[in-house]
Amino acid sequence: MTTPTRKRKKAAPKTFKAAYDILKTNAAELQQQDEPDIDNLMATVEESIAAYRVCETRINAVQQSLDAAFAEEDKVESNEE
Repeated sequence: MTTPTRKRKKAAPKTFKAAYDILKTNAAELQQQDEPDIDNLMATVEESIAAYRVCETRINAVQQSLDAAFAEEDKVESNEE
């Protein structure tokens, strides 16, 4: 009888690209499975959630920066009129 291999819990990614790559890889692995790998499913889900949170945080930060930049630009244009 063989023991199923378990994924090791990895540290959360630090960058958007690393997190996005994890999400793409995990999604591809799940889609390619003929039968679900229940033994590793929780590790995959936990890793994906951590990666998603990194992506979400970075996207929100960029959105806030863009909003602030456009608000400042609108303010300058209003003062010029």
